[in-house]
Amino acid sequence: MTITRDETVEINRKGWDKIASLFYGGTALPRYGPLAVTEDQLHLIDDLTGKAVLEIGCGSGHSLEYLYRERNAAELWGLDLSPEQIRFSREFFDSKNIKANLVLGSMDENPGIPENHFDCVVSIYSLGWTPDLPRTFELVNCYLKSNGVFIFSWEHPAYRCLSYKADSAEYVFTESYLKDGPEIDPSWKGVEIVLHPRVMSTYINRIIQAGLVLERLIESDVNMDVAREQDYAPDKWYSVPRAKLIPTTFIVKARKPK
Repeated sequence: MTITRDETVEINRKGWDKIASLFYGGTALPRYGPLAVTEDQLHLIDDLTGKAVLEIGCGSGHSLEYLYRERNAAELWGLDLSPEQIRFSREFFDSKNIKANLVLGSMDENPGIPENHFDCVVSIYSLGWTPDLPRTFELVNCYLKSNGVFIFSWEHPAYRCLSYKADSAEYVFTESYLKDGPEIDPSWKGVEIVLHPRVMSTYINRIIQAGLVLERLIESDVNMDVAREQDYAPDKWYSVPRAKLIPTTFIVKARKPK
């Protein structure tokens, strides 16, 4: 079944509005992903005193609040597809008495974000939802000032391919890693959603083609410091035994050339 970009955006907007509360305060800085290394360990983000930061796929706003509190960011902007997520973010920042510019829209469009303005753009476990990856990276390049930094994390493309078989108590590959394109899941977290499996080379090549310079690619080891007792269950999606075979998360740092 072929699905258009506009259909994708509409389905995912409706879906995320329904399930936004399930992810409130979820994966956010200093965490880069489930069972993954953290910003406190990696130190990818420099001091942001007097600087502007944008998060694409800002969710409930917790990563931006971290950058304000721990990296002294002076100007906060957040973009999200879901009106419900924007509402959560607005309420969260109001409760902290923090000023933030929150914009509703898809990652592959600019609904009013200033260009050549940001010292840092981040996307924490959100970027993979974009319906148009090349356009999203092009926009990131436009948003950044010269020498600005772009940092994002997302589920490792190979992680979805591995499944646990309880009858044999082993992990096996059940999906092709080479899938690259949108697919509809009629009941993801109980809602219809459009997923975007992509291979690692798609992300890397599109970053380069957008004119950004790749500085680091991290395929995270299991961070045992954050593992809880329930994370050892082998049939859990994000689990320690599964993450020891394939990383849950990859992290990219890129820069706009001077």
